[in-house]
Amino acid sequence: MRTRTVLTAMSIAMAGMLATQFSHAGTLENVKKRGELRCGVSDGLAGFSAPDAKGRWQGIDTEMCRAVATAVLGNPEKVTFVPLPNSERFTALQSGEVDLLSRNTTWSASRDNSMGLSFPGGVLFYDGQGFMVHKDAGVTSPKELDGATVCTQSGSTSEMNMADFFASHSLHYQAVTFESPAQLLAAFEGGRCDSISIDSSQLAALRSQLKDPDSGVILPEMISKEPLAPMVRRGDEAWGKVVSWTLYAMLNAEEMGITSKNVDALTAAPKSPDMARLLGKDGDFGKQLGLSNDWAHNIVKNVGNYGEIFDRTVGEHSPLKLARGKNALWNAGGFQYAPPVR
Repeated sequence: MRTRTVLTAMSIAMAGMLATQFSHAGTLENVKKRGELRCGVSDGLAGFSAPDAKGRWQGIDTEMCRAVATAVLGNPEKVTFVPLPNSERFTALQSGEVDLLSRNTTWSASRDNSMGLSFPGGVLFYDGQGFMVHKDAGVTSPKELDGATVCTQSGSTSEMNMADFFASHSLHYQAVTFESPAQLLAAFEGGRCDSISIDSSQLAALRSQLKDPDSGVILPEMISKEPLAPMVRRGDEAWGKVVSWTLYAMLNAEEMGITSKNVDALTAAPKSPDMARLLGKDGDFGKQLGLSNDWAHNIVKNVGNYGEIFDRTVGEHSPLKLARGKNALWNAGGFQYAPPVR
């Protein structure tokens, strides 16, 4: 175990050195020259990033990738999705294997301030860690899980949150870790886990994939804050701003009532000065990012505003049917808020 830990540390250090080299190359220019965005995503999590029956990647994380590709290249299909397990996601970004990590990754201090990586700004999905138990166990609170076997994903913040929760309540538990959501699902259905503890959105995705979804119960209590956000290499400010403002454009579009269906009409006749600025009819805000001035129009036209993306991937019109909750706009009772374009 000690040898593996040392090798992992060496790998991260070397990848950090590579990250510094790549940061000077300028990811925005590299993506333009290549004509393609390489986007790191999860290796199969319904609602966030998973291939559908036709092999097309679907989910809110993959839509973030398509939005960035549209902003930079004008085409949402100019993306190569790179599925990454937890243990490989950071080194893939550090080494330059991917340009962007959009992979249900929690924004935390250690991840933002080390490893040569950073969260440029903006939260794609506000989440929290919860527990799913077997219905026939009759458990109604995680505080009733004293002595339980709790399964989670290795290399995630969930492991640390679980340790903090059980220690703070003087409860005993046995943690069993797995690399992928599919392995977690199999372990739960096979009776190896009394409970699964991961982000609540992931629990909803796994519950929907149970042979009998009603056999799993997601407990109402959450034990952590999990702001899931896109991640880039540190030291490449221009690229980080493109990623952040892509998300901000989708949030501002929803707030202004701009959708994929009416964006052409509103671009032709903006209803307000801030709408004119967002849609490239006033000012040079796209050019300031190194993009065309119709970048936001193209994002909304081809991918949609934030609400449209949420609805079809994890919301009401998706199999997960998650409520907007914390992910509603600030003026609708949620946390989502974008800086103005001015």
